[in-house]
Amino acid sequence: METSRIVYLGQLRTEAEHVRSGNIIVTDAPVDNQGKGEFFSPTDLLATSLGVCMLTIMGISAQTHGFDIDGTKISVTKVMGTNPRRVVEVIVELTFPHNSYSQKERRLLELAAKECPVANSLHPDLKQTIKFNFLQSV
Repeated sequence: METSRIVYLGQLRTEAEHVRSGNIIVTDAPVDNQGKGEFFSPTDLLATSLGVCMLTIMGISAQTHGFDIDGTKISVTKVMGTNPRRVVEVIVELTFPHNSYSQKERRLLELAAKECPVANSLHPDLKQTIKFNFLQSV
């Protein structure tokens, strides 16, 4: 079954439909590449996919091992290069809501994040910088 259907809307904008759910994502070219930057750009989605994948796989690992990561947040920064124009680095900073994870749970989370399918699908030349922040419990 196909994953998505994409239509070019003109003016460097697309609309992508997730076939199974019918959900829609609209994209724009970024402002530094002739676009309006009013929606995610394709390279924004690439970088964001890495963060979303990490959270999903960490959630699966946590659920499997009897703990949760509810409230975990990720900040994603993409770094563009030139010649050719491409993403050269994705910086992913994870902030966990508390510091009560055991050393084993932390190792499981770090391994899950680094081994998510998107991380493993990206070219080795694309630098993936991952930072883990565990907040102090209140």
